[in-house]
Amino acid sequence: MKSFSAEDIAGLEKVPRLNLINSCTGYKSANLIGTAHEDGTPNVAVFSSVTHLGSNPPMLGFVVRPTSVPRDTYANLRRTGSFTVNHIRADMIADAHMTSARYEQGASEFDYTSLTAVFEDGIDVPFVAGSPVRLLCRYRNEYAIEENDTILIVAVIERIDCDPELLHDDMWLQLDRGDVVSVSGVDGYALPKTIDRFSYAKPGQPLRSLLGEQGSDD
Repeated sequence: MKSFSAEDIAGLEKVPRLNLINSCTGYKSANLIGTAHEDGTPNVAVFSSVTHLGSNPPMLGFVVRPTSVPRDTYANLRRTGSFTVNHIRADMIADAHMTSARYEQGASEFDYTSLTAVFEDGIDVPFVAGSPVRLLCRYRNEYAIEENDTILIVAVIERIDCDPELLHDDMWLQLDRGDVVSVSGVDGYALPKTIDRFSYAKPGQPLRSLLGEQGSDD
């Protein structure tokens, strides 16, 4: 087992330290967040920090890096109050990663990738075409994380769109059916596969497989 002390970590160069710390916590969600500029120009950016916060009301959160430099996603969602969260398919990873490049302020990442913005009637923020799970979210609050000058955005999920083949009868979404990827570190994309799914855990009672012998292909 290779060990790194706090002193070892502090002594690493910037990029190796970034790679180690970003990957040591495990796989993270990989999502494209869609917003719109003041003039309606669509914006999209890849995020690996989207996480579930609660089911009733349905809420999620994600982290915005320090706003000491322009952050279009943050500025746009604060102005409109809305944004979309779009899951990334395996065949979208190169284009999704390109959205992390530093384009000029106000530019649309859709113009520099093969990703396609989808606007729907009455919704002023873009979805991403081909995403197997798409969420429409409404900004609710934010919390400053003083230790590293980041911001936790808290939002309510107002709508969920999903490919029907992902949906089980009990409303569980089996994401590997849609080739939904995760991310390790900041640039390593992985394609997870469902191994099993279990019944609610209770002390003294054996677990029951919810997927059965057919596994993830049922």
